[in-house]
Amino acid sequence: MDFDKLDYWKAIVLYGLNASTYKMGFGISLINAARENKNEISWEDLSRSFLKNYETRLQTSPMPQLSNSSRLTEMEKITRTLQKGKIDRSQAIDQVGRNAFEDVVHRFHTIGMDKRMAKDMFYETHFGNKLILKDSLLSFSEQQLNELEEEILARWSLLEGAFEINKENFALANDIRDIYLLKGHERKNLTTNIPFLSGYQGNMCFYCGEQMSNVHVDHVLARQVLLHDEVWNLVLAHSDCNMLKSDRLVAEHYIIKLIARNENIMGSNHPWKKKIREALGNTPGERASNLRKHYDNVKVVLGINNYWGGNANFRPDQDPFFRRLITKLNNT
Repeated sequence: MDFDKLDYWKAIVLYGLNASTYKMGFGISLINAARENKNEISWEDLSRSFLKNYETRLQTSPMPQLSNSSRLTEMEKITRTLQKGKIDRSQAIDQVGRNAFEDVVHRFHTIGMDKRMAKDMFYETHFGNKLILKDSLLSFSEQQLNELEEEILARWSLLEGAFEINKENFALANDIRDIYLLKGHERKNLTTNIPFLSGYQGNMCFYCGEQMSNVHVDHVLARQVLLHDEVWNLVLAHSDCNMLKSDRLVAEHYIIKLIARNENIMGSNHPWKKKIREALGNTPGERASNLRKHYDNVKVVLGINNYWGGNANFRPDQDPFFRRLITKLNNT
């Protein structure tokens, strides 16, 4: 089944990498422009709308808008400066237009890390001048626009929650990072692991269960935390599943699946089972317990709201929309 415009919008909103909340604020501006049936929106009007979205958001929900809890987004800085009376509204709008759109305007259509599939789907960019809105955006009904806005606001709240947890656990997360940093090593070329791992997965993606054509070796628990490439944490995945998952947490189901896969290796005569024993322990119970400790540590560092798919129970192998998305990405 082919993707329609609603599918593309949903994929853009749900499967962006989202280091900040900008895509959500920008999406609200697009929806409001569509409600007014504008064929184009000037840079000044876009800046005014984007500023209003953040003023409203930060007044009702003064939560972090950036995954890096030690920094503020440009929109937070501009909004705070305006609220304190250090600049007037026209100056704030000018600053938004000059400083806030460099990434979000160009990257809004990106799904995961794929820039091709939805390229220019909802607007064309004349950067610094205007956006030309397309029929794919303007033809949404009022009911559809309301539903899209609700989805964006829910996603916005989810991101803020994840960023807030990162901020609250900042000291503990740094302590955990330091532990792994002492034991970490430089990234290796992992493609040599594909034949070995394939023996325990066949040609099926570890996450979505579909057959693979473009195979990636993925770290189930984020490498940016563990800082190693030990085989107990490596699986084979679609390149797109790998990119869409990125460094997010996976559901408990995949930890159970990973533990079972490791025990299959332990039941073989392959020399790598020695590495698993050295890393995780001598008995199945000890290995499972130690792997779960790593999982808990990664939760602290990444934040317990930072799950792939937006919740702790996301199963791409049981999500019809995700399976359609992967099929579409593989055929793009």
